[in-house]
Amino acid sequence: MGVRLLLAVGAGAVAAVPFGLLLLLVEGAWPPLLRLDAGAARRLHEVALEHPGWTATLRFLSDWLWDPATLRIAVALLTGWLLYRRAWRLAAWAATTAIGGALTGVLVKVVVERARPSLQDPVAEAPGYSFPSGHAMTATTSCAVLLLVLLPLVPRRWRGLCWAAAGISVVGVGFTRIALGVHWFSDVIGGWLLGGAVVVLTGWAFEAWRSDAGRPRTDVSEGLEPELTDEEPEPRAYGTESGSRDR
Repeated sequence: MGVRLLLAVGAGAVAAVPFGLLLLLVEGAWPPLLRLDAGAARRLHEVALEHPGWTATLRFLSDWLWDPATLRIAVALLTGWLLYRRAWRLAAWAATTAIGGALTGVLVKVVVERARPSLQDPVAEAPGYSFPSGHAMTATTSCAVLLLVLLPLVPRRWRGLCWAAAGISVVGVGFTRIALGVHWFSDVIGGWLLGGAVVVLTGWAFEAWRSDAGRPRTDVSEGLEPELTDEEPEPRAYGTESGSRDR
């Protein structure tokens, strides 16, 4: 178990490398990145001012449908359902990923203290620091939790649509934050990268937990716990399989 957990930590560290590189560029005020941020903010802000209906749609998506509170409530409800199903380990993973991601994002924001875009005639406002985007990070971790938990319950022919919906949601959240002028482009990329690193770390740790419980490795296309479709999703005894799954 110890070796597998070390491997999980190593996987999380490797996944965090791209975020670390981006953080260095942000902290170092790398001119090409600053020009990219400023150019994207300026062009999208012009569109937002010229098309109020478009901007209102973006605000609805960002403030309601894809708001971090909405996504966290969805994960909380899923966690409650997993507890009801007695899928204890999967419920712990979902909660750890969501809470760990949120706390990590807040900590990095406080350390970096990057100011949000300051635009003339802003179409939206947001409190707090800018890097990384909390919306983008929450969308990444929440959509990963919902997808990887629920995939075993979805017929195979519909799983592609589930992956597409998750991807569109994550990308859509990031786009709305830039288009509304409350985040820089690099803030959103940072949120995606850091959220992805959290999911990789906790996902590998869960895989180690599965192995320690005597369960085989799974493919990500099958979800984290394919046994969720069983009547008893947890092993009857530690290191013993709970039963066979219907294929």
